Amino acid sequence: MTSQVQLDAGVVTRCRRRVHLENDPEMRDAPKAAPDPASEQRKADATNHRRAVADALGRIVGSNLFEVPSGPDVRSADRERVTLAAMEMGAPYIWGAALPRDPRGGRRGGIDLLVKDSTGYVPVLVVRHKITDPGQGARTSPLTLPLPDGSRTDPHRKVRPQPRDQLRLAHAQRQLQAAGYARNGRATGGVIGMDADVVLWHDLEAPTWPGGRNALAEYDARFSDRLAVALAAANQKDALARPSRIVDCKTCPWWPTCDSDLKQGRDVSLVVRGEDAAALRKAGLSTVDELAALDPAADGPIQLVGMPFGDAVVLARAWLRDLSLVRRVPEMSVPRADVEVDVDMESFGDLGAYMWGCLLSGKDIDESPGYRAFVTWDALPCDDEARSFAEFWTWLTGIRLRAKARGLSFRAYCYNELAENRWLLASAERFAGKPGIPTVAQIKEFIQSDSWVDLFGIVREQFLCAHGKGLKIIAPVAGFSWRDPEAGGENSMRWYRAAVGLNGDELDVDQRRRLLEYNEDDVRATHRLREWMTSDEMSRLPYAGDL
Repeated sequence: MTSQVQLDAGVVTRCRRRVHLENDPEMRDAPKAAPDPASEQRKADATNHRRAVADALGRIVGSNLFEVPSGPDVRSADRERVTLAAMEMGAPYIWGAALPRDPRGGRRGGIDLLVKDSTGYVPVLVVRHKITDPGQGARTSPLTLPLPDGSRTDPHRKVRPQPRDQLRLAHAQRQLQAAGYARNGRATGGVIGMDADVVLWHDLEAPTWPGGRNALAEYDARFSDRLAVALAAANQKDALARPSRIVDCKTCPWWPTCDSDLKQGRDVSLVVRGEDAAALRKAGLSTVDELAALDPAADGPIQLVGMPFGDAVVLARAWLRDLSLVRRVPEMSVPRADVEVDVDMESFGDLGAYMWGCLLSGKDIDESPGYRAFVTWDALPCDDEARSFAEFWTWLTGIRLRAKARGLSFRAYCYNELAENRWLLASAERFAGKPGIPTVAQIKEFIQSDSWVDLFGIVREQFLCAHGKGLKIIAPVAGFSWRDPEAGGENSMRWYRAAVGLNGDELDVDQRRRLLEYNEDDVRATHRLREWMTSDEMSRLPYAGDL
């Protein structure tokens, strides 16, 4: 039986409601959110990366690489016919493959590279993110031998979990099988990552997923579900997917539609997201009003994953009163010190950390208080990153030692230590042995000490946040505002590209000033937030017990 819809690989990691809206003929003219500039830039960067990999592979295998024509003027049907012809003639390597559609299975799509062994083709994905971590056990082959039979157990790399990659490979594998061109034996797929020096090979039938499932089984279950959702939408039958707020909503083009529907129905996911919202609906609590009407001190009908049930009830009450923040505790507790430094790091994807901004305050230690930044404007990745990081660490260590020598307490603060800790450790590892670079042990001693305070963790423990816990949401409640109306992590990525002239972009020195001001405002926002949390102003903030 032929399916009425053909879906691409992306549906298995998309929200089910989005799949419905994309296939509902009545929604074709519905308003969409404007394209996110940062997302568009990431897509452009990924395209450039794939082009660079294709060129490198072309230099390695020469005329054995067959490239399928692409571009806005090339029809997808023509690309599929060319790909099929290339497979029929046994091309060793096919770049930019548009795989034959699978009408019975409801599949369409392509894959960056097909490689041929003696029995058929294997799909290879090219991505612009890291696919391995230091360790051992990954199966890799060099880019000079991009074949699964040439792989070995890598003594220096372990697989970095990237479920989306394996699901995309599984989609291509099913298309190859439907077309009769998949290689015999166990289903295998390769990934070429950001470093583009090896191919990482995944056994798509290995039980590496939760519950002992393999990537193909996980893909099949997800795709079958999404296909049913799409068919119901296409045939105007009862929707199999209702709107529910999740993390992906903020970048989804369909968010205006879902946002309107959720607010109109006062849906419970407006205050409790993901699995917890689904669990509440199953328990008969589908609206914010129904949740708010319960007793927060009583045992709830279900146990939530993201928070205690009582907190969810208070959050619902706060949402109904349009309160962004509610105190969970009668008295706030924020560790303070005689000498304090607020720290904020700026990175560019997985390429590195180009700026460490610091705000010094507190008692005099013969160092000028205020903001300073340790930065490199060489395009990442670069050797100068080691210099800027070493200068930051040397300065911070000097402040700690001077405070200790005067008998003064010291603390440094950040907002959400996951990002800062990642690049503190990564920088120590990458630049080990260079002048001024601390050891990994020194970094671990610091981040595990009482001197390093994650203000985000304190906010999470002591506040209930009806609209999110991000610094850009919380700090304005404390009276802080950013100078740049476009301040945000995603926008800073665009500014950075222009600040260093990345990938041939025109160099714009003014964007360097913009980034410095943005970073300074971030550390000042952290400073203002903790000052506010330890002030008398807290008494005027609603307390959860009073709601």
